[in-house]
Amino acid sequence: MTSTPTPPSGPLIVYGASWCPDCRRAKQFLASHRVAYDWIDLEEHPEKSAEVEARNSGKRIIPTIVFPDGGFLAEPSNDELADRIGLSRVASSHEYDIVIIGGGPTGLTTSIYGARENARVLIVEKSAPGGQAGVTERFDNYPGFPDGVGGAELAERMTQQAERYGVEILQAVGATSIRRDGPMMRVELSTGDYVQAPAVLVATGSTYRRTDAKGEADLIGAGIHFCATCDGPFYRGATDLTVVGGGNSGLEEGLFLTQFAQHVTVVQAMSKLTANKLLQEKVLNHPKMSVELNASVTSFNANDAGKLESITISTNGTETVHETAGAFIFIGLDPNTAFLDGSLEVDGRGFIVTDTNFRTNVDGIFAAGDVRSGSTKQIASAVGEGAAVAIQVRYYLDSLSQRV
Repeated sequence: MTSTPTPPSGPLIVYGASWCPDCRRAKQFLASHRVAYDWIDLEEHPEKSAEVEARNSGKRIIPTIVFPDGGFLAEPSNDELADRIGLSRVASSHEYDIVIIGGGPTGLTTSIYGARENARVLIVEKSAPGGQAGVTERFDNYPGFPDGVGGAELAERMTQQAERYGVEILQAVGATSIRRDGPMMRVELSTGDYVQAPAVLVATGSTYRRTDAKGEADLIGAGIHFCATCDGPFYRGATDLTVVGGGNSGLEEGLFLTQFAQHVTVVQAMSKLTANKLLQEKVLNHPKMSVELNASVTSFNANDAGKLESITISTNGTETVHETAGAFIFIGLDPNTAFLDGSLEVDGRGFIVTDTNFRTNVDGIFAAGDVRSGSTKQIASAVGEGAAVAIQVRYYLDSLSQRV
């Protein structure tokens, strides 16, 4: 016999297990949209299985996500989750002056500039407005905030400013292709719908590669980071910080972190460092740095407060636990350009090639921010590029009106 579950009064509750890929996907979706939730691992809390079974006619289906109003979804898709939490996923029109693909700092800045000049602007964002900035714990290097600013707060401020000027934002909606349709650029959407505009900006950013080690997804922003410049200062006086990755970025960021921590450990999966020789010499001769070769992280371990406490490292098959205050992952960046399917020119790493005015090789399509080849991958420069490309888009739209 099953009992009727009591509706929760707090945040969402996600019931699942650490080995469940759909559970990880659902948690990542909720986190990317800055939706608070409590995670209950049924392997660690088997007594909670009755809660799941009570909602699923005696079946143990995971993830089961329970909402504050007592409703629930069992093994939902991202689309079902998006609809349930009330995200706007249908555009009010098919036609705009500017369609911006990507709602991070670059896209939001461009939208503000465009909308202030009475352009009809639509942002298409597969995640939540703010992009990676929105899920970054804190920025200590963004101008105008002497005490730092939380990533979620900064993203929310940018989003509110864009909406105040009438920018329309679609969330949890991706672009699947861009193609010319007469004088317009037509953007096909993951919902099966489409929008079009004479000018399109691709500002989809890039994604940090992850180790996929156990515990990583749950500790991002709680001890796991991808930007030493952004988050290193929070670890001033730490006994140890860990850098995962032995390329140029890893060693450069590791050297930067030595000004805050007493010691920095570099973990490299290969048998040698792959950074340039000068960086290697600096690191190998640095009194506050050490290097672990042929080593990979198998798990990130949290303390009772849910913060990173240690990492488990496998070196030539032998596992050791390494205590560390923070882990910085530098194993590469992947541009979010798969949806373009070769329609725009990219460099050898897949980043979009533009001229100095942010124009791609296709007339009417612009690219800016982290997705652009040669960009600096910093939030301040992302905002700067957003303003600069907005001006170029305006010039382009003006030129079209003069042709008529």
